[in-house]
Amino acid sequence: MNIPFTKMHGCGNDYIYINCFERTIEHPEQLSKIISDRHFGIGGDGIVLICPSENADAKMRMFNIDGSEGKMCGNAIRCVAKFVYDNNIVKKETLQIDTLSGVKKIKLLVKDGYMTAATVDMGKAILNPSAIPILIDKKETLIQFPFHIEDKIYPITTVSMGNPHCVIFCEDIASIDLPVIGPGFEHHPLFPESVNTEFIQVQDQNTIHMRVWERGSGETLACGTGACAAVVAAVLNGYCEKDTDVTVKLLGGELIIRYTNDDVYMTGPAVTVFHGEIQL
Repeated sequence: MNIPFTKMHGCGNDYIYINCFERTIEHPEQLSKIISDRHFGIGGDGIVLICPSENADAKMRMFNIDGSEGKMCGNAIRCVAKFVYDNNIVKKETLQIDTLSGVKKIKLLVKDGYMTAATVDMGKAILNPSAIPILIDKKETLIQFPFHIEDKIYPITTVSMGNPHCVIFCEDIASIDLPVIGPGFEHHPLFPESVNTEFIQVQDQNTIHMRVWERGSGETLACGTGACAAVVAAVLNGYCEKDTDVTVKLLGGELIIRYTNDDVYMTGPAVTVFHGEIQL
């Protein structure tokens, strides 16, 4: 079986995109494990299926490199918008993409007939611990909550952007041994659906630096929902101001996040790397 694909990335957060308007993919969780491998497959943080939707312009299904299905990916959804626009599947400069976290509205920046960047309305930040979810008997937002792991205490701020995030502010994120620390957060029993963990270094009230350990993928070059959660946490902790553009500097590039009283907005690029076909 030959499967056509497109390799795309948003700030280095790279996925293998498959057009499911034209075909059906059986067992996508197994396929993601096989073709996402960077040595024996195409290589990527996972796969994204671009599917028809009954209530939006398209539907996104995202599978991590370990085969688990994610509810939302901020970098991937911009690439989905670029794919459907550039390939004339839906030729509109405002799109609605269906995800497991609901329908997201996307405004495209178009140049010479191709999408180059987009602003995504990521919806409201979820702060209630039980809705994130976190197995803790508290109703108030967890801000600088002491989290014990491996004989160390980390002050965490928790946010959901359709998927759970644990944000930690540090003085030097470059020195963190993330492959050692990250799995302890990801698989901690406090988080029944596991968790994405962001380590943040504040430069000023309009700029923060971020490294991320994503559940199911490990350390990635960027995480869109993580950048949104980081800015929400930065506002909650008094580092940044609400309704202000904040630049999040990631290993793979930059995203602009604005946290308002209504929703969280993310602006960033989407890039097509190459097209190909894999035989399975």
